[in-house]
Amino acid sequence: MIAHFYQNVILKKPKVIFVLLIIAILSFGYYSKNFKLDASSETLLIEGDPDLTYLKEVSERYGSKEFLILTYTPNEGMVTDTSINNLLSLKYKIQSLNWVHSVITLLDVPLLSNSDAPLQERLESFKTLKDEGIDKDRGFKEILNSPVFRNFVISEDGKTSGIIVNIKQSQNLENKENKSKEELELIKDQIKKQNHQNILEIRKVIQSYGDVGKIYLGGIPMIADDMMTFIKSDIIVFGLGVLLFIIATLWFVFRNLLWIIVPISSCLFSVIIMMGLLGLLGWKVTVISSNFIALMLILTMAMNIHMSTRFLQLKKDFPSKNNFEIISLTTSKMFWPILYTVLTTIFAFLSLIFSEIKPIIDFGWMMTFGLITSFIITFTLLPTLLNFAPTNNISVKKEQKSKFTNLLCQISLNNKNSIFLVTGLVIFLSVIGISKLEVENSFINYFNKNTEIYKGMKLIDEKLGGTTPLEVILKFPKVEKVEKSIEDDEFEDWGDEEDADDDKYWFTKDKIDLITSIHNYLDSLPEVGKVLSFSSIIEVATKLNNNNPLGTLEMGVLYSKIPESIKTEIIDPYLSIKDNEARISLRIIDSQEDLKRNDLINKINFDLKDKFGLEENDYKLAGVLILFNNLLQSLFKSQILTLGLVMIGIFLMFIFLFRNIKLSLIGVVPNFIAAFFILGIIGLSGIPLDMMTITIAAITIGIAVDNSIHYIYRFKEEFNKIKDYNKTLKECHSTVGVAILNTSITIVFGFSILVLSKFIPTIYFGIFTGLAMLLAMISVLTLLPALILIIKPFSKIS
Repeated sequence: MIAHFYQNVILKKPKVIFVLLIIAILSFGYYSKNFKLDASSETLLIEGDPDLTYLKEVSERYGSKEFLILTYTPNEGMVTDTSINNLLSLKYKIQSLNWVHSVITLLDVPLLSNSDAPLQERLESFKTLKDEGIDKDRGFKEILNSPVFRNFVISEDGKTSGIIVNIKQSQNLENKENKSKEELELIKDQIKKQNHQNILEIRKVIQSYGDVGKIYLGGIPMIADDMMTFIKSDIIVFGLGVLLFIIATLWFVFRNLLWIIVPISSCLFSVIIMMGLLGLLGWKVTVISSNFIALMLILTMAMNIHMSTRFLQLKKDFPSKNNFEIISLTTSKMFWPILYTVLTTIFAFLSLIFSEIKPIIDFGWMMTFGLITSFIITFTLLPTLLNFAPTNNISVKKEQKSKFTNLLCQISLNNKNSIFLVTGLVIFLSVIGISKLEVENSFINYFNKNTEIYKGMKLIDEKLGGTTPLEVILKFPKVEKVEKSIEDDEFEDWGDEEDADDDKYWFTKDKIDLITSIHNYLDSLPEVGKVLSFSSIIEVATKLNNNNPLGTLEMGVLYSKIPESIKTEIIDPYLSIKDNEARISLRIIDSQEDLKRNDLINKINFDLKDKFGLEENDYKLAGVLILFNNLLQSLFKSQILTLGLVMIGIFLMFIFLFRNIKLSLIGVVPNFIAAFFILGIIGLSGIPLDMMTITIAAITIGIAVDNSIHYIYRFKEEFNKIKDYNKTLKECHSTVGVAILNTSITIVFGFSILVLSKFIPTIYFGIFTGLAMLLAMISVLTLLPALILIIKPFSKIS
């Protein structure tokens, strides 16, 4: 039925099919204008992660704002008049940008030890480093020794200052719960465009101050914008690089302009239609799926090389047949093997939908639709164009046997024991390497050391207390009001205590001791940089109180009497009296060698229960560290499970295709070994798995089994005619073996284009997937035929 339809409609009416394909490419080409990119932090999170919901609650409760951070290392000392004036000028220049809410520098830090005035007076009319008549050296020393501001706005060595640029919240996001999904998407796109413009503006300001010292930009908005730039660059570089390489490969293989134009047309049609489909569906390309165009080009080209090579072989075998007859014969012989290679590859990409991470799920669906598109185009456009081509333009150059496939043929025939010995060694090394695999989320190491992202994050990490935030939220039992004590006496002159807010009675010894002890515990961990909590404020207050510890009611009175401007900036971010909570904010030193983030989270969880006797409901960990760790742990578990699913699924598909259990087993073994060996190499190299490299095994199996299908399908066909295993093997290595070699080289070098990315996981993905495909190709042309010769699965085939 399908064959009859294809023969009489697709092949016999090339003009109609060509017109339909032109309409399709114009229609989808129009929708490709909606093809969009997304590099927001949400694209690297688990959809529906309860920890993300909780983090948003924490951010709203404690007044967290989106911000950029600048590191400023002046050419002169930090407290010289020149450096202070430059910093002040830079602050006002940034503050003048209409999207900036506020700018915090060390010049804005309240100096509370800078005079000998009474404490009340110092709190109500504090001075800063930028004020006249301030002892700048004394003020700078106070900031440098401050438990709150050291490693926050000033590095421990006093040479680098941090500048916090708080961004105004978009008014469009207000009342977002009343907006439709489409309206929210439109608002997000506007915010991204505005964010890009903001980054350009602040970088322009930074450049104008380039002569006063080293200034680097950091922060999530900058990273998101730079990631967007990386994605755009990667798509262009990958697409053009793969396209140029494919053209060179086609010329090397076929030496005929026709065999460049036809496959390239298939590739371009497939990619343009797919981009239009993505625009139509509203799917956005993220850093994870940024290589989908390169992958589509590579996989479409593999189909076209197999079709073209078979066409030329049949043209040689049947010189008397006309062009249409050769096309019909080619499509009939290649339809099922290519269909099954597409299905196995789709099956591998569909395994990504179990990851729980939307961009990875989308990537799986993108490649699924992309492969279906490529298959349809290959079996419509390629025969259509060949139908138009005059017969005399389809030249068949004198076929030269491939020395490489011939060498592999001889090894398969004469060195079976050596092949099995090497295979055993590969399996042994794979097991060792896989046992050493681990997942990590060292975000700083995702970027090249020459990029501004890396330099800025590295400096913040080393000089300003770490980069990756972690929050510890302590939840206390119900508050009981404490009676007024004589500890209030020192503060009697601040006002009538009877009228004071009851909030001051929240401060009990048990709470303060717990906050302080957990703060000190976290601060003692080598992986932890800056720690901030109410304990930091207590330490400052103790110094201001002539190093006399404050009583709990003194803290309460101090809290109720402290100026609102100070309270908002340095106390409210760490206490929520209304919710009976305290927040301890810390940052992880992300660039620290041998940092095991999951182990650190587990250790903190264990110690909070074991050392401090907290129950499950007494505390909660939150923050970016938790979210990214959740992502990788979830991905690791889901991919290990789905890897087994891919293996079983492909094995069942082999059984359905070949109707032979032995043949199905030996067909999948070479590819599974290649995929596992790559995981072993990654483990032995000490490279942690991340959101991209963790998908290599499943994707490799899905692509690599294509070679097995083509080889076995051809071996079965030839064996039915030759009836001799050795002769059949030689015939297959000189025909389909050459096609496998050519497609594998195309795929390997196509993936190698990914090393031009600025995103390290993409580089690893390209290197290791390319290497896996090379190993799979060698394995299919050595181990697979060796297994066929040993097991002889075709003995009973007539």
